[in-house]
Amino acid sequence: MIRRAALLVLAALLLIGSAGQAQAAGYRYWSFWDRDGDRWTYATQGPSTARPSDGDVQGFRFAVSENSDDAAQPRGSADFAAICAKTPAREGSKRVALVLDFGTASDAPSGETPPARRTACARISPDATTADALAAVAGPLRYDTNALLCAIAGYPASGCGEQVAQRPEQKETEEEKSTPDDGGPSVGLFAGVAIVAVLGGAAAWQARRRRNAP
Repeated sequence: MIRRAALLVLAALLLIGSAGQAQAAGYRYWSFWDRDGDRWTYATQGPSTARPSDGDVQGFRFAVSENSDDAAQPRGSADFAAICAKTPAREGSKRVALVLDFGTASDAPSGETPPARRTACARISPDATTADALAAVAGPLRYDTNALLCAIAGYPASGCGEQVAQRPEQKETEEEKSTPDDGGPSVGLFAGVAIVAVLGGAAAWQARRRRNAP
């Protein structure tokens, strides 16, 4: 019984450790966002198929994230009137405001420094896509063979959506973080510790029972 309990304890510890490692993986890539009123929403289409309307605001953010749910949003203001103030409306074209956030130094590939965040107003044809808008104001662009956007304005110089180690402190420093986090252990960790404690207690009780047996 003691041996069985010890094996269960070891299994629980391995489970906790593997769960922590599973959460450590992330991907370095450009995420694509639509401005909806005063907030960003993750785009449901890629820039090569999305067709914005005149007056739309769209954003791009380069960062390391696990998935779309935890992707970092573009930082700073995103007001169409301010971004396109010097680009008057013109018949036969549309204007799209773009927010380009090249991310932080901690998200940058080794040896590269992210350019400063910037905005641009693209004047494009009425049927043009977001990719066309980017090409008009933020080239050179780089795509992979699957049409995944890899670089805006030449950044980064190499790589495309590669898997990297997710730094635990990254979410602590993101200014766009929406949910407060005191940095303490996760619920999963507490549950794992509780399991270990229970199993350890069971093993100790069983040992005492055997010693006291006639």
